[in-house]
Amino acid sequence: MSQSTDPASPAGQIAAGYAFTGPALDLGALLWDGSCLPDRQIRIPLSMLNRHGLVAGATGTGKTKTLQLIAEQLSANGVPVFLADIKGDVSGISAPGATNAKIEERAKDVAQEWEGTGFPSEFYSLGGIGPGIPLRSTVTSFGPVLMSKVLQLNQTQEQSLGLIFHYADTKGLELIDLKDLRAVVAFLVSDKGKPELKGIGGLSTVTAGVILRALTAFEQQGAAEFFGEPEFDTSEFLRTASDGRGLVSVLELPAVQDKPQLFSTFLMWLLADLYTDLPEVGDLEKPKLVFFFDEAHLLFNGASKAFLEAITQTVRLIRSKGIGVFFVTQTPKDVPADVLAQLGNRVQHALRAFTPDDAKALKATVKTFPNSPYDLEELLTQLGTGEAVITVLSENGAPTPVAATRLRAPQSLMGPIDAAALDQAVKSSLLYSRYAEPIDRESAYEKISAEQAAAEAEAEAAAAAAEAEKQAKAAPKPDPSLAEQVVGSGLFRSLARSIGTQVGREISRSIFGTARRRR
Repeated sequence: MSQSTDPASPAGQIAAGYAFTGPALDLGALLWDGSCLPDRQIRIPLSMLNRHGLVAGATGTGKTKTLQLIAEQLSANGVPVFLADIKGDVSGISAPGATNAKIEERAKDVAQEWEGTGFPSEFYSLGGIGPGIPLRSTVTSFGPVLMSKVLQLNQTQEQSLGLIFHYADTKGLELIDLKDLRAVVAFLVSDKGKPELKGIGGLSTVTAGVILRALTAFEQQGAAEFFGEPEFDTSEFLRTASDGRGLVSVLELPAVQDKPQLFSTFLMWLLADLYTDLPEVGDLEKPKLVFFFDEAHLLFNGASKAFLEAITQTVRLIRSKGIGVFFVTQTPKDVPADVLAQLGNRVQHALRAFTPDDAKALKATVKTFPNSPYDLEELLTQLGTGEAVITVLSENGAPTPVAATRLRAPQSLMGPIDAAALDQAVKSSLLYSRYAEPIDRESAYEKISAEQAAAEAEAEAAAAAAEAEKQAKAAPKPDPSLAEQVVGSGLFRSLARSIGTQVGREISRSIFGTARRRR
């Protein structure tokens, strides 16, 4: 009996772990002993997609196509998807793919009935930089922890920034864009603003200077475009198309791919915002949304303890909101252990072992998998493009056996659609008119500027009044009249003194009771 038909063989036992009864996504066919077994299908239960996952592998091993494959099947099952398009080659998911010899060969290998199919898509951009409906966040909504991460502040500076946000909230100073945050920081280290935080720790001039310089550098990268209004409502990602298929939301990032710290942190804001707004729903038959977090290592590089704790909590709890999260990166060691432990579904593409660090990463990756009949350390260096080692959660939540898999080919276009088609898709969207034009309403910057202007006007008025009084005192007196000249003359003053002395004596006598002498 061959490996492909013997249920007691290792291949049969592995395949039995993927024989699910409910709806599932078809990933590919089992690889065993150098052969692809098309009758041994490797799948993932639809109900387990909210248990999160990891897609990892070296550059060029097919991670992006794996995302496309999973996203297509989710959409076909009525599940909305969010994808970050770092290199600009995911937009093709909206258009049917074109067959060729390689696709036909792959379809035959894995028993796939391949048909070119496009999927309903919306295209977004960060703040309108590049093609797409602009995604914006207010500074208040972004929050101090994420802002500290993107500004690369240390722990002390992060705590000070939290204090600044707290002050703005309590005083009704809305932090809409970066100039609002700059205005509040500058105010709190001014003579008038210093007493405001005195009772709760204060803000040092040095820390304020660091924050302001970081904001300046951030703005010079063009980041000011990402903060403002109208703020994007992340519930827009949860929509389905008129035919019932899930909408694929593609965030176009090629125009900002040189700002990885920014877009990775912004992706985390989108996820955190979904977590905050959505109600608890428990376990569902299928997720409300599956969120693919590409270039995940950028999110964790240099992250503070508070930031990592926030990510861990979000990932742990968002499952009960019906959201599944797949982190996409090169090796599992790019993801902190506390986060990695929550990723129940794994698709591991090939790894390279050219250097001692590579070899170390390979050994660490092998240790993250359950025990398996494969020699994973050898297998992971020999996988071809479009092949991966997979383990997922079964319908009862238990890990499936490790399965080397030749993956199916995506049915949509494996590459970008042309610029004109992308622009047309963006501008024909019902959301374009809602989010395209920025709004700049009164917020912290305007309120503080108005107070400063009023204070300056008051000071100027006081200074003008003082100057007027000074000038009035210094003004020359007019020439005295003839009467004033007579009264002021020396003769008149002498005569007045003489008369005054005599009158004074008379008065003194009368007062003290002494009688005048008779002559």
